[in-house]
This record gives sequence, structure tokens and C-alpha cells, in this order.
Amino acid sequence: MRAESSRWRRSAGLVFFLIVLAAFTMVAVPVWLIRPFSPQTPGILAVSYVLRRWAPWATVLALAAGLALAVALWRNGRRRSRVLAALAVVILAAAVWLSRVNIFEQKFSPLADIRFAAAGAADWVGKVDPVLAVEHGGDSAAYPIRQLAYHHIVQDVVGGVPVAVTY
Repeated sequence: MRAESSRWRRSAGLVFFLIVLAAFTMVAVPVWLIRPFSPQTPGILAVSYVLRRWAPWATVLALAAGLALAVALWRNGRRRSRVLAALAVVILAAAVWLSRVNIFEQKFSPLADIRFAAAGAADWVGKVDPVLAVEHGGDSAAYPIRQLAYHHIVQDVVGGVPVAVTY
């Protein structure tokens, strides 16, 4: 009887671990795959979007299954297994929350404190750094790609016309 109970706890612990791993993976993989300066193929983007679409429901199901396993393991578990079960439930709850947050808006947030400078005074832009340039009505502006790659958009006025420059 004791060996059967121990075998059940080990199996339940393994299933619990796999559930936590799956929930964490559904949230972490899209964040890892969609990042600046890394190659992004159509297949990679498709996988990321599928995971993002299914993660809100899948993580809730994982949390429900994890809670059921945590309760079962808690009843006849030792202190270490109880602590691990509680930690796993916290990770599952975090996965549920993160699956509902648009992390890409956090990763690619607009510049908060935008400063513009004349070309000669822009010492943070190297002579060989690529820029996006806009000219209108005799006025011109250049935006370093290195900064646009992380923030993706800058709103400015060039030649009296509002522009949204994106990369």
C-alpha cells in the first residue's frame, strides 16, 4: 500500500511538472521567438501567434489541473512536496496572468522622453549607423534604426506635416 502511494505521488509530481512546463512554454516561447534583431521566419511567427492565441485558455486549464494535483499532493505529502506544489501553483497563476498581458507592447514601448538634435550634435549616432530619413518642404529629419528597432515608431513633424516613422 505504501509503495503504491509513493508511486502515485511520483507520477502525480511528474504530471504536475509537465503541466507547469507546458504552461510556462506557452507564454515564454512567443516572447523568445519575437524579439528585435533575431531572424523571424513566417513559420516562427505562425508558431508564436498560435501559442499566443491558445495560451489564455490552455493556462487556465493548466492552473485548474495543477490546483487539483496540488490538493491531492498536499493531503498526503511531506513539507518539501507541499512547498513544491505551492510554488508550482504560483508559477501556473503567473502563466495565466502573463498569457493575458500583451508583452509585446511592453517590449516595444514607445520612447517616453523623445529628444531631437541637429545632425552635428547627435553624438549618439555613429557615422556608419543606418538611419531612416524623411524630407518634406525643405525640412529633413533622420531617425536611427538602432532606436527604431526597439520602439518601432516615432511621431514627429517634418516640414510642418505630422509624420509617423516606423521600422
